[in-house]
Amino acid sequence: MLSGKEQLKAMRTDQYETKDFEIYTHNDRAEMLAYIPQNAAIVLDVGCALGSFGQRLKAERATEVWGVEINEYAASIASKVLDRVFCEAFDETLSLPQNKFDCIIFNDVLEHFVDPYSALLYAKKLLKKDGKIVVSIPNVRYFDNIWNLLIKKDWQYTEQGILDRTHLRFFTRKSMVRTLETLGYSVNQVQGIGLLEIAHPHRFNKFRFLNFIFFNQIEDMRYLQFAIVASL
Repeated sequence: MLSGKEQLKAMRTDQYETKDFEIYTHNDRAEMLAYIPQNAAIVLDVGCALGSFGQRLKAERATEVWGVEINEYAASIASKVLDRVFCEAFDETLSLPQNKFDCIIFNDVLEHFVDPYSALLYAKKLLKKDGKIVVSIPNVRYFDNIWNLLIKKDWQYTEQGILDRTHLRFFTRKSMVRTLETLGYSVNQVQGIGLLEIAHPHRFNKFRFLNFIFFNQIEDMRYLQFAIVASL
């Protein structure tokens, strides 16, 4: 009989086996490179997929990049381009050295965890004293998502995006910052990425009008994701 952890890993692996990991080959998340500290010599990429982001980081800065990836197929490919890859769940049972990493990256990963809070606490043990975490998190308050909920009265899971069917947790800008601060991190930078006017220009005028009448109180709904940098 499988343990709880084994059941979780089997469930998550089965979910990801049906996703097309090849799409990540051309999605190296280049926009997230700007948030990695320039002096980061060794980096851990949690949920590294095929290793495309780490490969680009290594090419541009000669950084040592380790990866953690639960999907065996993706991990096997990532292991060819990164310095070291662990095909395991990211939790306390993983044999990673403490106080080792200058930076730990969670590029659209935390929303896939059953317990992202424990993962963030574990990350604190792996960081050097002056280390940082870099998080890209989908914004559940994204205008297109809220439009579908309020106007179309729908909450439909999809293969990709904010309502990706493998997402287990949902965050706003405010809730993600609160989560990090509650867990003992200092949030250094928060920036919106993925503009509504580029992805859905036909809805941007509606957003702009509503944001005006609400005195810019819904400005955060303009962004598909938020990039966050935090330190110990």
